[in-house]
Parts: sequence; structure tokens; C-alpha cells
Amino acid sequence: MTTEYLAFENHLAELDAQIQQIESAQDDSAETAENLRSLRRQLADQTHQLYENLTPWQSVQVARHKDRPHTIDYLSLVFDEFVEVFGDKHFGDDRAIRCGFAKLDDLKVMVIGHQKGRTFKDRSENFFGCAHPEGYRKAMAKMRMAAKYNLPVICFIDTPGAYPGIGAEERGQAQVIAENMFEMSRLETPIICIVIGEGGSGGALGIGVGDRVAILQHAYYSVISPEGCAGILWKSGEHAEKAATALKFTSKHLLQFNVVDDVIEEPLGGAHRDHHKMSLQIKNYLLKELRQLNRKSIDELVQTRYDRFRRIGVFEERSIEETAATEDVPTEADTTQAASPNGQV
Repeated sequence: MTTEYLAFENHLAELDAQIQQIESAQDDSAETAENLRSLRRQLADQTHQLYENLTPWQSVQVARHKDRPHTIDYLSLVFDEFVEVFGDKHFGDDRAIRCGFAKLDDLKVMVIGHQKGRTFKDRSENFFGCAHPEGYRKAMAKMRMAAKYNLPVICFIDTPGAYPGIGAEERGQAQVIAENMFEMSRLETPIICIVIGEGGSGGALGIGVGDRVAILQHAYYSVISPEGCAGILWKSGEHAEKAATALKFTSKHLLQFNVVDDVIEEPLGGAHRDHHKMSLQIKNYLLKELRQLNRKSIDELVQTRYDRFRRIGVFEERSIEETAATEDVPTEADTTQAASPNGQV
């Protein structure tokens, strides 16, 4: 698969072009072979160094890469015998969210995920992965069905946010997302949620409450997209890069803040470089976690899930003096002394 390089990968693109030029020349000499090996090592080393130190805004670009695998790709690469189910029995079928029964090795599961699409036609039909209320109602109805038949639920999150149109608001967008979060918090079956690309705002939370919440290494999960944040705080989407840095929504930040439980490593250069390897990583993770969750009783499962989300956002209060005792923070007395050498204001 031909790789489309992002703007910050120009030096990698140049190395790749040199490699392809040498390969197309079909020169079998020892000198050419050694040169080719050297260039490939360089490309691998520089790719590793770059992707180990991505900025938050670069992570967003990787998460949005046009070749990044979507839910529909994982359905064919991770699962067997996927059978899609449709409709919310109220309004219609939202193609931005796909649901269906599948097999994960010997386990029967219910899979639910956002779907963006690749071509402009597909993206338009899928509303660019932005679901309407009927999409979230469909997801919830299928989750209840899964609980009825003791099937674990697997959710793939990949959306910039819920659909913001007037029709969606009229049909209860905020209400249905809140209901989904409430119902998922007490659903009597194991739930695993994985952020595979973008995890934006309530659109992600609508299928994001689970016993395990994981994120791919170069995905992001945030209360708002960087462009949306920049529009609110700086009144212009031009400051999206600054907003991305301020939001601290990369996998490293989220693991540190205990917002996610696990980070699933991506292939060298991102998931878009190797769909099969990324799928194998996800499959292994799902099998491992489902085996652990299946050992728990339903009561323990639901209580642990509730406790997990209650812990998010907890903060600690203490006095300046207590903080100064453990950290290099000036006390009020130090500040006064610095303002006036004689201790007088």
C-alpha cells in the first residue's frame, strides 16, 4: 500500500522516494544492496524517533489520516462472521454507527462503532462519523440485546463529535447521549471501548462507558476537537495547534490522568501503515481483557465500572504551606519577603 505522507513527514517521504528509485532501477550489485539497506535503516530509525515524540497537533493529524483503519476495516480483520443489524425502531438507520453480531475466535460478541468512510460519497452518507440521535438509540438497543443474550459489547470510537445539525437537536441529541451513558454504566455484560482515531466530545461518550477504556497510541480523546476549542477560546480555528497542546488529550496524557486504562501500541509510523498488524494488536488486547472480565460476577462488574468513572476528575485540596513542604512552591511569607527585603509591604 502506497503511503501518503503528512506535512511533518517530508524528510521521511524523501528517504522513501530514494528507496523506491533504487528499487525501480533493478540494480543487483552489492554496493546498491548495501545502500538500500542503509536507507531502509535510516527510514525506520527516523520514523521511530519522529513518532515517539509527536506533538499533540501531529497526533491529531495521524488520527485523521485518510488511510487509517476504520471500524469497518476492523470488522473484517479482527472478527469473523459479522452480521450487521440496523435501525433504532423510532426514526431510521444512522450509517455513522454500525452494529452487529460477530465472533472473536470462539467468543460471540456485539460490536458497535463509528464509521467515517473513505470516499467523499461514503463520508457524506456516514456524516463524517458524526452520529445522530437515532445512531445512539440504535447502539443502545443492540447493547440491551447483547446483555439479554450474555454477549460482551465492544465499542470502537472514532468521531470528531455528535452531529451538530438542527434536526439532530430537535430529535434529542443531548438527551440520548446522556441516556446512553447512564444505561451503559449499569449494563449487565462486559463492555470494552477502544478509541481508534478521534474521540471527540459527547459523540465519543455516547458509546464510551465501559469496563475497560483503551486508546490506540496515536489517537486522541477529548471533551472537544482542537478546532472547536480554538474557536471558543481564541475565536479562530487557526489556533487549533495551540488548543491541541492545551487540551492534553494524547494517549500519554490520558493514561497519566487515568482517563484510559490502556494504550495499544501502533505499528511503526502509525496504524495506517499496517492494517493487519494493528488489527492483530487489537484482537490480542480484546481476547486478554474479555477473559479477565468474564471471570467477574455481574454485580462486581457493574460496581467496578461505576467506581472507575467516579474516579475521573478527582482532585486534591491542600494549603500552600503543605504544598511547599513537598514541592518548590513559595509560601505567602516567601512572596511577601520577595516583594520587600525588610518584610514590609
